[in-house]
Amino acid sequence: MSIGTGGTGGIYYPLGGAIASLLSSNDQEHTYTAEVTGGSVENITRIANGQIDLGFAIGTSIAEAFSKNGNPDSTPELRIIAPLYPNVAHVLVRDGSGVMSVADLGGKAVSVGAAGSGTEQFARHLLAAYALDYESIDERYLSFSESSAALRDGAIDGAIFSVGYPAAAVLEATTNAAVTLLPVSGEPVERLRALYPFYTDTEIPVGTYAGLETNIATVAVMNWMVGLESLDPTSVTSLLDVLREHRESLIRVNKIAAQIDLASMEDAPILLHPAAKNWLETNR
Repeated sequence: MSIGTGGTGGIYYPLGGAIASLLSSNDQEHTYTAEVTGGSVENITRIANGQIDLGFAIGTSIAEAFSKNGNPDSTPELRIIAPLYPNVAHVLVRDGSGVMSVADLGGKAVSVGAAGSGTEQFARHLLAAYALDYESIDERYLSFSESSAALRDGAIDGAIFSVGYPAAAVLEATTNAAVTLLPVSGEPVERLRALYPFYTDTEIPVGTYAGLETNIATVAVMNWMVGLESLDPTSVTSLLDVLREHRESLIRVNKIAAQIDLASMEDAPILLHPAAKNWLETNR
C-alpha cells in the first residue's frame, strides 16, 4: 500500500514515512511505503487513477476535487480517512526586495509552490484576495526546499508556503537567508474567507523561527489523509488506531503531530470513509 506525501522539505514526507512504518507494524494484512510527490493535488489525482492508495492533502484541494460544480476532473468517490494538522500560510520575502506586504508582490519573482501541490493552489487563492494573479507576478514552481535555497541565493523575491510550523524549509530560510515573514490579515483575509470558508484565522507564534519577535497573523486550513471509498476498511481502522495509540512516536518525528485531533473528523470537509465513520462512532 502506498501513501502519497509531499516534498522532502515539508512535513508531509517525514510524517508520512513514520505513519507508513507504524502501519506496516500494526496492520498484518499490508505493508506501507511513503512516496515523495508534488503534494495535495498530485496525491488526489494519483488516488483517483489508482496509482496510490492513500494520500496527504490540504482541505482546499480536497473540497475542490470532491465538488462536481463545473469540475470535469472531480473525484466524487474521494473520502476522508483521518485528520492531520492545520497548514499555516507563510509568506517569506527577501530583505531588500522592496516588498512590505503581500500586495507588493506584483511584478516580483515569487515561488508559488511545486506544481500539483496544495501550496500552489493556496497561492492562487491568496494572490486573488490581494487583487493579484499569475499575470501580475513572475511565478516560479518550486518545492519548499528549492524555495528556501532560491531566497538564500537571491533568485526570487518571495515565496508562499502552506505548511505546518515549524517547517524545515522555513527554518532553513530564516536561519540562512535575510528574509522577513509577512502577515496575512485585514480585508484580503475577509475576501478569502468569503470565497473559501474553510480558511481560519491563526498566528505563527513568536520565536517559532529565527528573528520572529512578534506573533504573525495569518490563515490556516486543515490537512487530511484521503483515499477512495473502496479503500480496504482494515487500512482505515489501522491508520486511526496508529494515530491514537502511537502519538508520542509521531511527535518524536515532528512536534506538529501533537496537533492531530481525531475528533476533528466531525468537521471533515467531505464525506468520511465508512470505516472512519464507524471508528469515530465507536470511539466517541
